[in-house]
Amino acid sequence: MLAKLDQLANRLVELDELLMHPDATSNMDSYRKMTREHAELGPLVALYRSYQEAGNDIATAQEMLGDPDMKEFAQEEIEAAKATMAQLERELQTMLLPKDVNDERNIFLEIRAGTGGDESALFAGDLLRMYTRFAERNRWQVELVSSSDSDLGGYREVIVRVVGNGAYSKLKFESGGHRVQRVPATETQGRIHTSACTVAVMPEADEVEDVNINPADLRIDTYRASGAGGQHINKTDSAVRITHLPTGIVVECQDDRSQHKNKAQAMKVLAARIKDVQLREQQSKEAATRKSLIGSGDRSERIRTYNFPQGRLTDHRINLTLYKLDFIMDGDLTELTNALAAEHQAELLAALGD
Repeated sequence: MLAKLDQLANRLVELDELLMHPDATSNMDSYRKMTREHAELGPLVALYRSYQEAGNDIATAQEMLGDPDMKEFAQEEIEAAKATMAQLERELQTMLLPKDVNDERNIFLEIRAGTGGDESALFAGDLLRMYTRFAERNRWQVELVSSSDSDLGGYREVIVRVVGNGAYSKLKFESGGHRVQRVPATETQGRIHTSACTVAVMPEADEVEDVNINPADLRIDTYRASGAGGQHINKTDSAVRITHLPTGIVVECQDDRSQHKNKAQAMKVLAARIKDVQLREQQSKEAATRKSLIGSGDRSERIRTYNFPQGRLTDHRINLTLYKLDFIMDGDLTELTNALAAEHQAELLAALGD
């Protein structure tokens, strides 16, 4: 690890010199890449410098051990510096973990009603509100891509685009089965029902061209939009359905009155879904190797239960139970997302030690 850190420290010095050069801004793309790399390396190297200073403090204190008057003080200094080095080493290991290249991307968030009929669709609406409120807390934008409303409110399926720095990093562990236990509004006997929804969180591709999609593999259909949106949305064949023949992935978009805009949005969702399939295959292979409970990409896995009568949320992957369901449903997900990220980080650290 120390050899790697020495290399990174030398690289930071090199970047300092390159950025100070009079011609540094002659190539703006190169300049932006260097400033981004410099910003990433700066905190890591600063931590490494602190680690080295603690090592120097130990060496200095050891020289004082031979002096009877200074021996007790020197021993205390050594113990304190060793504790500091141990803490800094853990932080350095964490900072050296491989970064998820998708962490800073925008996402497409899909919520689908599952078992439970109308109650499941209502819960899909509740989940959408929960994620929308969480997005507002993070000052992200939420754009509706497409929706299929249920008769009693809620959604059979809804797709939104979440735009904001770190959206994927904070929500990537939300994919999977979400189960709800509560008394539905339509239940006259007061019995608790169990229903479920599935959530898919997909990083947005930078450009559709990033994903290799052969136009010959696409079937594109246009049709008259239905549902809410005013009369203008129903007068032309503005809705678009794209089928990716090799995978069978189907994307529909009818939110805009413009067929061109609907097609462009549908292509973005299609690219994200294809990218997501590739990502899940990769995650499943990694999970099989390290027996990961988080980020396995398995959408069929029941990851969480929302028990309304007890005000309880349980995430089954990390055995975390929180009795603050009202706050969570209002978008207070920080404790939950932080716990999932910390567990995933611990898995990565354990994998490095194997």
